[in-house]
Amino acid sequence: MTLAPIERPEITLVAGWLADPENARWLDFGAGHQVLTATSLAVMLQRDIHVLRAVRVADAEPPVGLVALSNVDRRFRTAQLWYVLGDKRYAGRGYTTVAVARLLDVGFDDIVLDAINAWAVEPNRASIRVLERNHFRLVGRQRQCHYIDGRPFDRLLFDLLASEFKENRDARSAESSELTVEVVR
Repeated sequence: MTLAPIERPEITLVAGWLADPENARWLDFGAGHQVLTATSLAVMLQRDIHVLRAVRVADAEPPVGLVALSNVDRRFRTAQLWYVLGDKRYAGRGYTTVAVARLLDVGFDDIVLDAINAWAVEPNRASIRVLERNHFRLVGRQRQCHYIDGRPFDRLLFDLLASEFKENRDARSAESSELTVEVVR
């Protein structure tokens, strides 16, 4: 598996995943936007506050997902993690969990962040499991702030500190030893 910057021809594919109602219902890009257009994605790729990586199972194949750090604040050494599995044929196999683990390496080791936070909508058990398997801690709840089909849901708030990440490095390596991941920076 490879994590690599999104290539220009892949922007439309990735934007399509983000616009897919199955994925978009769990997302929030601010100001009430749950869909990120190809143009908005292209702009994000140009800004250093975002680290977006395409997840490829094999080098020659198109990507199957996206892992990202957004709102990267180099002064306060924080960022927000988010991810999308675009090709659902790869669901339940641990690819997203491992891709997130490798992106955490980038965030904590390369960018030298102190904390990474994330949130998941309460009924999104798959996303919550990805965070838990990467040793994120539940730190709070935003009540009834995320709407899906007109119904309010809570967002569960998670974070991971650099010190906790480093303590769990051996555990992460053992859990993800089945998949070798190359990270292209």
